[in-house]
Amino acid sequence: MNNFRQLALIGPTASGKTSLAVKVAQKMNAQILSLDSLSIYKEIDIVSAKPNHEERQGVTHYGIDYLFPDEPFDVTTYIDLYKSVKKRCQDEGKNLVIVGGTSFYLKMLLEGISKRPELSKEHLHNVAQQMKDPDKVYRLLKKVDPAYMQKIETGDTYRIQKALEIYLATNEKPGSYFENNPPQPVITESLPVYEIIWDRQRLRERIWLRTEQMLNDGLIDEIITLERKYTRSPNCMKAIGIKETLMYLDGIYNKKMLIEKIAVNTGRLAKRQVTFNNSQFKNVIKGSLEDLENMLL
Repeated sequence: MNNFRQLALIGPTASGKTSLAVKVAQKMNAQILSLDSLSIYKEIDIVSAKPNHEERQGVTHYGIDYLFPDEPFDVTTYIDLYKSVKKRCQDEGKNLVIVGGTSFYLKMLLEGISKRPELSKEHLHNVAQQMKDPDKVYRLLKKVDPAYMQKIETGDTYRIQKALEIYLATNEKPGSYFENNPPQPVITESLPVYEIIWDRQRLRERIWLRTEQMLNDGLIDEIITLERKYTRSPNCMKAIGIKETLMYLDGIYNKKMLIEKIAVNTGRLAKRQVTFNNSQFKNVIKGSLEDLENMLL
């Protein structure tokens, strides 16, 4: 247990994280925890670019096929998952590679989140009713705590709901509550963070090729099946790759436009991921896929 080691591998979508993580895990006798907001769902396979069993090469993966698409989850799901995975690795004498494009979850593991107040059934019902009109809730909370709500965008329904839950459960301003309940880091040990860097144009080319491959692998059929089984209501059905395919099924896009829209939107996502990583993580070891592979292997 005292010899337990872990590292994190981040980078934009289509940067080669998955294959490198498997090689590193094999090298350091490790298991993998995926930090990906789509791969966590069962049945969302092609559009999430989830590694299949062959690509996992016998390495145990966590954070993949963990929930059904109509099951709710938030950052606390990943925090609880990390804790259980770490304990299992320590019990089995394994190390851990944390990998994924949703780096926000890694940030929360490193910085922690404030403990949330307990919510009664009445509170939960009240929250659900009020969140049918999130704009109205936002206006209410802005009157209650203008300084805190200034940090939240009007369309950020996740954070609006959390602020409402705190206000209803404690009758306290959300900003004051967080000041009195500061976050506690989940990962307290040293965690080396490696980031794969790509030239923007080359990354766009990789994204375009992967998008075409998704179509060839049966992306459209996958989305048809998901819509029939889960409808369009779950949040994951609004993800890049899914929403464009639904528009194709609605007759808004033809197949050429579908590929273009997915590729362009994925490219924009990659740009946001790079910006987030640059602004949120310090002392990151950066390099090309080849450089990091040579370094880590």
